[in-house]
Amino acid sequence: MITLTRFNGEQFVLNGDLIETVETTPDTVIKLINNHRYVVRESVKDVVDLVVAYRNRIWRPSSYSEGINVQQQEE
Repeated sequence: MITLTRFNGEQFVLNGDLIETVETTPDTVIKLINNHRYVVRESVKDVVDLVVAYRNRIWRPSSYSEGINVQQQEE
């Protein structure tokens, strides 16, 4: 989930996995796979950076699972 800002200043949270496109028109418009559109204050680059950070948090192994992997390799 990523936190974005509507043009009226209201923040909302969006599921980054549902984003189909992000474009500048000149405002930043996010189109979801269900055709819903959101106009946000963040730049296209900022939205991309937020999605990348979100995905890294999800897919990065936790220190707990890394510890398990190390123990299994030592045995």
